[in-house]
Amino acid sequence: MAYQSLNPATGKLLKKFDELTDKQLEEKLATAATCFETWKRKSYAERAVIVTRAAKLLHEQAESFAHTMTLEMGKRIGEARGEVEFSSNILAYYAKNAERFLANVELHPTLGDGHMESSPIGVIFGVEPWNFPYYQLARVAGPHLMAGNVLVVKHAGCVPQCAIAFEKLWIDAGAPAGLYTNLLISHEQSDRVVDDPRIKGVALTGSVAAGKSIAARAGQNLKPSSMELGGSDAFIVLDDADLEHTVKWAVWGRMYNTGQTCCAAKRFIVVEKLADKFLEKFRTALEALKPGDPLDEKTTMGPLSTESALVDLLKQVDVAVAHGAKVLMGGKRVDRPGAFMQPTILTDVKPDNPAFRDEFFGPVAMFFRVKDEEAAIALANDSDFGLGGSVFTRDLARGKRVASRVDTGMMFINSISWSDAELPFGGIKNSGYGRELGDMGIQEFVNKKLVRYVAAEAPV
Repeated sequence: MAYQSLNPATGKLLKKFDELTDKQLEEKLATAATCFETWKRKSYAERAVIVTRAAKLLHEQAESFAHTMTLEMGKRIGEARGEVEFSSNILAYYAKNAERFLANVELHPTLGDGHMESSPIGVIFGVEPWNFPYYQLARVAGPHLMAGNVLVVKHAGCVPQCAIAFEKLWIDAGAPAGLYTNLLISHEQSDRVVDDPRIKGVALTGSVAAGKSIAARAGQNLKPSSMELGGSDAFIVLDDADLEHTVKWAVWGRMYNTGQTCCAAKRFIVVEKLADKFLEKFRTALEALKPGDPLDEKTTMGPLSTESALVDLLKQVDVAVAHGAKVLMGGKRVDRPGAFMQPTILTDVKPDNPAFRDEFFGPVAMFFRVKDEEAAIALANDSDFGLGGSVFTRDLARGKRVASRVDTGMMFINSISWSDAELPFGGIKNSGYGRELGDMGIQEFVNKKLVRYVAAEAPV
């Protein structure tokens, strides 16, 4: 695969990078394996020195990291700064809490005593996407390095400068050689990395197709894996919702990162009583967004990450329309340089339309009107995905009741606060398995060992 930086706001090539040779890849894997033998014996306090320093450097150099991200994948500069700061917070969070999370757990067997202890398993291979070029890396680096593992990471082909910058962050923080290694490798080489006996676990964030491929390969090698895949999250609006509050979250939930978020609001399911009013306000708010240079603070809508991402999304809309969907607004590319698409609302998407099952990774919203709460829950659950979702109502107890009935990994009431370092992140169904962040995130690639003592004679 090609590793190249193309500014999606202008279409101009910034820089190209060569893939690693097989010899270079072998050297990096060997170095990582060697590093693990010493890193695993470090105390939590010793590991925390490096991870805390990396968090501090990320915070201090936030502007530089954000600028690179905006140039390379088009994220608006304000959002880019926020991502860098969040990534710094994640590293700091695990530096502070890893020892507590992985402390021995005392057991109380009928005879004797025992405990569970956690230990690192080795070199972990991360395969990460472009849409959050640092956050995706931080949420595997923070927990797994603090757990005593080491990381080798294949980042997306369109964000090589972000990938290189994140590796340099660890070098600047004083990490030993091989602790965190960026791999500019081909898909074929990536498969060989999964197969390599020195690799002990695989963490992937990406598409369903990529997840199936990598998970199957990890499974064939009897290696644990975590998969955070796509989503088609329901945004449920009940008849008692505060409409002004709800519409603001609807716009943010669909348009943050130009809609290129796995757990973005994608299916807007509105009870009949508020459907027309919601749709009018939602459309008006989307129409007010103005595409522009993502480095300009005044820009309210950035480009998609690549020209190919834009072309694929336009094709998805065309297929949806060919199968009966109606375009209420948008549906076309913006007439200006760069990979910009108009904010789009699709209505009349029936269950036999491919769009009904698809994930739209960009500024495309599907709107559904339903009779009542029961119909909203049924439609929310009629999805192959199960990553996140939200429900809006003035009645908190009602919101909790609906949230409990939606089949998904995460539900949010009256907001879409996707991630805090403390909150486990992940889904079910085609959205994958395993969790990142929080206490659960650090447990994915550690050996849970039972140690028991009992004073007993062998059975005769």
